[in-house]
Amino acid sequence: MIDFETFTKYSKPGPRYTSYPTAPEFHEGFTCKDYEKILKSQDSSRPLSLYFHLPFCRSACYFCGCNVVFTSKDEKKERYIGYLEKELELLSHHLDTNREVLQLHFGGGTPTFFSASQLERIIKLIGKHFKNFSNEAEISCEIDPRFLTKEQLDVLIAGGVNRISYGVQDFNEKVQKEIHRIQPYEITKRAVDMARSAGINSINMDLIYGLPYQTLETFKETLNLALTLDPDRFAVFNYAHVPWMKKTMRKFDETTLPKPAQKLAIMRHTIDFLQANGYKMIGMDHFAKPEDELFQAINKGQLHRNFQGYTTKGGADLIGVGLTSIGEGERHYVQNYKDLKEYEAAIDAGNLPVHRGLILSDDDVLRKAVIMEMMSNFKLNIKNVEKRFKIDFFDYFNDSIEGLKEFIDAGLVTLTKEALQVSPTGTLLIRNICMPFDAYLSKIPESKRRFSKTV
Repeated sequence: MIDFETFTKYSKPGPRYTSYPTAPEFHEGFTCKDYEKILKSQDSSRPLSLYFHLPFCRSACYFCGCNVVFTSKDEKKERYIGYLEKELELLSHHLDTNREVLQLHFGGGTPTFFSASQLERIIKLIGKHFKNFSNEAEISCEIDPRFLTKEQLDVLIAGGVNRISYGVQDFNEKVQKEIHRIQPYEITKRAVDMARSAGINSINMDLIYGLPYQTLETFKETLNLALTLDPDRFAVFNYAHVPWMKKTMRKFDETTLPKPAQKLAIMRHTIDFLQANGYKMIGMDHFAKPEDELFQAINKGQLHRNFQGYTTKGGADLIGVGLTSIGEGERHYVQNYKDLKEYEAAIDAGNLPVHRGLILSDDDVLRKAVIMEMMSNFKLNIKNVEKRFKIDFFDYFNDSIEGLKEFIDAGLVTLTKEALQVSPTGTLLIRNICMPFDAYLSKIPESKRRFSKTV
């Protein structure tokens, strides 16, 4: 049993830790020249993970925190494909594109807002430069069920796509109307049936809790409907309300947003419901069937976390292509321009469209390993950390351990000389539990932290 009212004291601004250091630490002192040097010096034996950002949407979903461009003009999409081609040409001058590709992901925006012929053109451009795809490569695409045709699906499958992710968020009509995304159950079912008939064996479904007018009862109905579609994975995200960053979120009456105690109740029910129906909780917010490779990876301690979520494809250098895309290596992060005009201007000048980035220090690398292990597996093998980084864990992280004391005293964390283990209830607060290990966060007063609430 959880005292949800007591738990609300943990509702505070905090990172989601899709990276460490987090994106606010990226800076413009990192330039395209820095990135070029890194690409040329990378170990060619390390595989690649590719991310392509297709940023266009027809209209705004008010909850969305992604970097998107709203348009109804086909020529804008055609122009963008042309710039993707130019960026790939520039990239090929600095990156060994013969390296093995383990993962390719299309994100957005709405990738299927591009026509079948446009998607085919993009896939061919990628194939022109990257020819060494692993036989076990994960090739995935985010799909809005409202914009999916058989022709598009045929192109994606012909291009090797073997995993798709459907954005659903919520099936409740009142919630859909408020978030400006009308998507009846029948539309989603049609898209799922189409993919299954075409031979897609791995379907993820995105849901969001914490949206306007959601209650525990309405979200129970959404979960019941979603379960009838039998996805292989669920991603159930805590809505990140950041109206200072996303103007569309200002359209919400904040009094209609569920309170922290209500959100915790929704998440607790979601965990119990999905586990009772054959899914395993994988890291934060993710669930998978036992036969899924994510489930198998967590049992082996081989689960990894990157900007696309949880993956089994660790040890790869992430290359981001397109507007606002983020790349990641062992000791760097890099992000392209978010503004379309700046992105195009950089490429027209013959430069990779790098806006900002970060080179990681030794301390960053160590803390990244600790935080990502906890975010992925809800535990940390302290002895392994000490051996890998040649440190005394309890001496190095003395301040962090002091910050964990309240969670240890509450029975949410168990700490021994060998391991740190988060309890099943503590997993609801995994972001909070990771925060004491964040060296940057401790320098920012809580009142000035510009992150979404952890609960």
